[in-house]
Amino acid sequence: MLGSSHAHDHYLRSLPLVDEAPDRHGLPDLPDLHLALVWPEIPWNTGNAARSALAFGAQVHLVEPLGFSLDAREVKRAGLDYWEHVRPRVHRDLDAFLAALPGLGAAWFLTVDAETSLYDAPLAPPAVFVLGCESEGLPESLRRERRDRCLRIPQARALVRSLNQSTAAALALGEFRRRFPLR
Repeated sequence: MLGSSHAHDHYLRSLPLVDEAPDRHGLPDLPDLHLALVWPEIPWNTGNAARSALAFGAQVHLVEPLGFSLDAREVKRAGLDYWEHVRPRVHRDLDAFLAALPGLGAAWFLTVDAETSLYDAPLAPPAVFVLGCESEGLPESLRRERRDRCLRIPQARALVRSLNQSTAAALALGEFRRRFPLR
């Protein structure tokens, strides 16, 4: 819970934050880690990914259109009592997010067809992990343009087509924090 009812009231009046700097509730103003979900479709995946981002000290970015309302019960349920602290930055479209990206950090695009493994990538703060929607992933044109910034999470592809979006997010955030722990 937030420390005061005034802070809680301020939070409720400001949802959703659209292209504004969020109140980080004691975390650094300029986080060294970001998680961006491009066109997320499934509310509970977004809630789970956001909860992982909060645990790893990452700022969440959501790129519209979203396949659900941020007020959806499923989003809040997946985020449990942590959702009020997530405070996602919502970007009106992919172009707006890509325009903001240089000010956030080095972008890493997670996709199953990347050549470089997440575990071999030269990660450094500040970093931004970008994941595509559950049904299609990131746009092919974006993966092609940023091929050198694409990462894959190694998996037994003969058995599994891809990882769940929130699972992939947690693995990427966890690998970053393994290398660059919170202080």
